[in-house]
Amino acid sequence: MLDMGTLFQGFSTFFAVEPKIAIFRLILIFVGIFLVYLGAKRTLEPLIMVPMGIGMSAVNAGVLFFSATNVGTLFIDPMMTDVTGLMSVLQIDFLQPIYTFTFSNNLIACIVFMGIGVITDVGFLLAYPFTSMLIAICAEAGTILTYPIARLMGLEPAAAAAAAIVGTADGPMVLFSSLILAPELFVPITVIAYLYLSLTYAGYPYLVRLLVPKHLRGKKVEQTKIHNITSREKLVFAVVANTLLCILLPMAAPLIMSFFIGVAIRESGITPYIKMIETTFLYAATFFLGLLLGVLCEAGTILDPRVATILILGIIALLISGIGGIFGGYLVYWINGKNFNPVIGIAGVSCMPTTAKIAQHEVTRENKSSFIISYAMGATVCGVLTSAILTALYITIIPML
Repeated sequence: MLDMGTLFQGFSTFFAVEPKIAIFRLILIFVGIFLVYLGAKRTLEPLIMVPMGIGMSAVNAGVLFFSATNVGTLFIDPMMTDVTGLMSVLQIDFLQPIYTFTFSNNLIACIVFMGIGVITDVGFLLAYPFTSMLIAICAEAGTILTYPIARLMGLEPAAAAAAAIVGTADGPMVLFSSLILAPELFVPITVIAYLYLSLTYAGYPYLVRLLVPKHLRGKKVEQTKIHNITSREKLVFAVVANTLLCILLPMAAPLIMSFFIGVAIRESGITPYIKMIETTFLYAATFFLGLLLGVLCEAGTILDPRVATILILGIIALLISGIGGIFGGYLVYWINGKNFNPVIGIAGVSCMPTTAKIAQHEVTRENKSSFIISYAMGATVCGVLTSAILTALYITIIPML
């Protein structure tokens, strides 16, 4: 006869592991449920948070006995590298094929970047190149300054660099870099990054209000007549920039190519590809990205003592990047003879198009007739490129140290 513990192993496994693991499993189950709630309410990004929350609660609830002393799940084994073991796991863990063939090799990050490229209009960047570049460089302050802070907090160089890249506010970039630099920490780093990026909607508006006085937040920008950027010019830019950046930064070439092929397809007007990438590819990749991040949040993985450090560093990185971006907005304000709105600086943090929307919302809040979205989108697009450049530099230089 089966006893209840054998029949309902999800319950009995709570008593077969260390108490701290059992307690943390319970915490993560409730955190997952709460993420679904916040996603459904649109407090956090629902496209990521709903599948992530469901996955997180399910993987920590659905633990079973593999032997008398070994417990696990039928979801995924991220640390499996042995060929024989991998072939076995591929036939047992139902999400293992998706993880192995799209996640661990960064394909899913590249697909998301391709989708970002398709929905990105680089014309704003080409219309205001100097302004966009200056703001984007300043908005990388968190990515640059968090690295020495992470080293002082005890992280080894690779882990410190992976944590610092959270400051780019670019989810696929964080996933891409952490898998290369610190694969043992990519789960907490990436989960923390996506949680924090969802919270930028809530946090960055207050940072803008704190650092930019009310009379400047509603300031109109007197636009000079600019050249109308054509699709052909955007296509030429995509081809040239893609080639040049891949030559200079081959470590980030997969992401760079993915972004610019999206831009090239958009500007070439290839409608079937645009629809395929923008809807099927982008939504499917986003869904599985959220789901896989959720099921990778097992209690044993998240209990790494370095996770608390990464939580702190993620906040520091995004805060410094936001401050740096607004500082860049002030620089352009003074360089342009005060004909600029410093709020645009927050858009240099490349959480596209979130930060550009935040900038326009905060400006509209003070002056409904002030429209700065074109400048903001230029800074955001440039932020994506500067993030890729810095990520490639970290990936190239850190292993040499």
